[in-house]
Order: sequence, then C-alpha cells, then structure tokens
Amino acid sequence: MDHAEAPVLEALDAYHQRGHTPFSPPGHKQGRGADPRVRATLGDDVFRGDLLANAGLDDRAKSGHVVERAQALMADAVGADHAFFSTCGSSLSVKSAMLAVAGRHGRILVSRDVHKSVVSGLVLSGLRPTWVHPRYDAELHLAHPPAPDDVRAALDRDSDVAGVLITSPTPYGTCADITAIADLCHERGLPLLVDEAWGAHLPFHERLPTWAMDAGADLCVVSIHKMGAGLEQGSVFHLQGDRVDPTFLAACADMLSTTSPNTLIYAAMDGWRRQMVQHGHDLLTGALDLAADVREHIAKIPGLDPLHADLVGAEASHELDELKILVDVSALGISGYQAADWLREHRAVDVGLSDHRRIEAQLTFADDAGTANLLLDALGAMAEASADLPDPPRVDLPAPRELELDVAMPPRDAFFARTEDVPVERAVGRVCAEQVTPYPPGIPVLLPGERVSEEIVDYLTSGVRAGMVLPDPADPALGTLRVVA
Repeated sequence: MDHAEAPVLEALDAYHQRGHTPFSPPGHKQGRGADPRVRATLGDDVFRGDLLANAGLDDRAKSGHVVERAQALMADAVGADHAFFSTCGSSLSVKSAMLAVAGRHGRILVSRDVHKSVVSGLVLSGLRPTWVHPRYDAELHLAHPPAPDDVRAALDRDSDVAGVLITSPTPYGTCADITAIADLCHERGLPLLVDEAWGAHLPFHERLPTWAMDAGADLCVVSIHKMGAGLEQGSVFHLQGDRVDPTFLAACADMLSTTSPNTLIYAAMDGWRRQMVQHGHDLLTGALDLAADVREHIAKIPGLDPLHADLVGAEASHELDELKILVDVSALGISGYQAADWLREHRAVDVGLSDHRRIEAQLTFADDAGTANLLLDALGAMAEASADLPDPPRVDLPAPRELELDVAMPPRDAFFARTEDVPVERAVGRVCAEQVTPYPPGIPVLLPGERVSEEIVDYLTSGVRAGMVLPDPADPALGTLRVVA
C-alpha cells in the first residue's frame, strides 16, 4: 500500500478547500460559535478539525471509505490482518475485545495484573475470570507479567475458558514471553489477547520488545497516545488469524463506542502511522540512544538508581522497553510520591508513574537533548533537595502471597450486590464491592468479589498516608470501604 497517503488528513483538507458550510453538529460550526476566550487557549484549528465523520469527513453513505482506508493502511503498516480505530481509548477497546472473544462463552483466563479497565469489563459483561497471577518481585515490590508456565498451570487447573488475556508491556515497561504464551494457547485452540496499550511503537524498531502480532497473539489493543504521537483516547485493535471473528469484534466495539467519534483523533492516528512508516525507525533509534545516555547519566547522580538488569531475567520479565526509565529514589530517604511532587512543584517536570520508592520517566521520539538535559537537571536538583524533605511515612508492603486474595464472588455479582460502607478496619474478612486501585499505574489491589485481608488494608491505608492516590473507591481517603452487605 502507498503509505504516503493519509486518508483522514486528506479528507479534512478537501473539506476545507471546498468550503463546506455545516448545518449539522458540532454546534460550534467550525469554531464560529466558540467563546473567544476558549479559542484563545485551544486555538482555532482545534475547532476547524472537529467535524462529523459521516456527512462531514465522508459523505452520509461513507462512500469515500475514508476511515476504512486509514485502518487498512494501519494494518498494513504493522503486518496485521485487520486494524480498527477507537476514539474511546484502550480502556474501551479491551472491553470490546473481551466481549468478542468470551461473550458467547462466559469465561476468560485473565492475568491478575490487568488494568482496571479489564475489571470494569468483567463487571459490565458478567464474564467470569479465571485468574493467573503475575510474578511478584519480593525485593523490588513490583509485578512482572506471568510466565508461560504460570499460564499453562492456570489452564491445567481450569481449561473451560474462551481465551487468555495478558498485559504486556506493563506500566513499568516489562514484557511477557508472548511467543511462548501464544504457542500454548494455540495448542489448546484458544486465542490470546494482549492489552498492549503501552506498545504502539513496538512494531517499528528491532531494539524494542517483540510486538504482540509478531509474537503470534491473535488480538492486541494499543494506545496511540501513550508512546506514539496520537491524541489522548486514540486506540487501535489489531487482529490476525481466524480465532477471532473480525465482524463480531467490530459489532462489539460498535455496541460500546460512541456514535460521534472525534475526527481529530482519527486524523492524529492516521498521520502517526504515515510518520512511523516513513521515518519511525530513525526516530526510534534516536530515542533509544537518548534513553541509554539518560540512564547512564542518572546512574551518576548520588542516591538515584535507574533500574535495568533487575527488570529482565529468568525470574523477572522476558523483555524491557528501554524508553521507560524507572528510577529508584529510596537511597535518598524519600518516596517516589515525594520525588514526583517535588519535581512538579519546583521544576514543572511531570513523571508518568510514582510509587513508594520509584518514579518513571518515559521518553519517546519527541524527546531530544534539550528535554533530556532538563530532566537530568531536575533530577539532580531533586536529589540535592531530598535532605530537606521529611522522612516519608512507612508503607506496609505485603508479601507476594498476601496479594493473592480469596475470590468469594464474581466481580459483577459483588459490584451490583446490596452494599454497605464500613470503617476500613472492620472490612477485614468482608467481600469487597468496589475497585481499589493505586493510580498510576492503575492495577487494582482490591477487586469486587475478593475477600479483604488485614495485610491489604494495612498496605492501602499506609500507602494513602504516604501519598498513594486511590481514585476509584467511594472514599478515596479509605476511611471506609464498600463491601457486600
């Protein structure tokens, strides 16, 4: 296919060149009706690019096949059989994929380190999960993706599932052995779904971890906005083989997604695909070289430890996305929460992830020596200022086995059950009726249907005191917890 084409962008251009006058939504009418104060901040071009997909970007019958051609180009660019655009983010895309694979069956094998959107999908759909636990690093206190042997053992225990869903890369950049997991799924006639939200860039460079389609996955979901150059909410389903029906997948996505997709999101995804095909390898080479240099310089800052080798190995993850720079700050005597807050307040530097002992800076091909030096300067200043920061409150970290809770009810049953809010210390032994998710990274510690343990309550309440953010529960301060009545 001709990857110099960008069907959505070209259709937008043609719309403006013809001078269309809309008597249809959006009501701002190319920005003419927008408040000048809004336009001064957002810019006129935001409104000029915001038009209907049908009877706007394309005609009412979609005879130009604008979006369809852009999707075909995306699939061709990465070697998939099909690509489907979503303007509702990978959170919706993964729910659609779950329905398409397991909706008729009712059960799916799911890695317990999934994003909270997967749990929301279980609640909405009523699908019953069989859990496979990730590999917990008891020293670093983070979860690596499940190993192929973990998946095999879970399937041996409970083979009555419609498919398998794992997350790779994780928010920390660590990756599963997707090839081996795909092989064992296919031996049993099961499709493998990969929540690859952090991996949109993976097909375009050999120094990056193996892309899910190349590894044999049947379906993967990627977020173009996370590591690519798309706008927020831009997501793509990639599909190959015949284990998942593309027509049914599209129908499931249509059932959940908006009927008013944002053409700006379409256009950004379309343009990013063209950019990657034409220039992606060189851009990513530069980004990877820059990341290696940044990691080397961080290692020279007293008190900072850029993790690398510890994240890959026989007991850790299979591969690592080296554009994610995970930095342990614990030697400074501060927490990752404190480090992130200091960097934002004093240097206007925002990191993507923070926890009890780490922060993470993600680099992309948009970064250069200027942004890298700004980051290094800010980290150096933060390390110097750390002596003046108060000692962080202690977080009571559970042992790996204590993270594996008893499942008393399916997530949907617990979420929609009659509930009550009880003081959190009285919730021990009760069945949780809500998600409790430190964010970021967005991996739930407590799920609806799990029995609350004392160790988990200690972990979460001490985490909140230390700066952990819990956006999901009814009481984000966790003075109370919602449980099944």
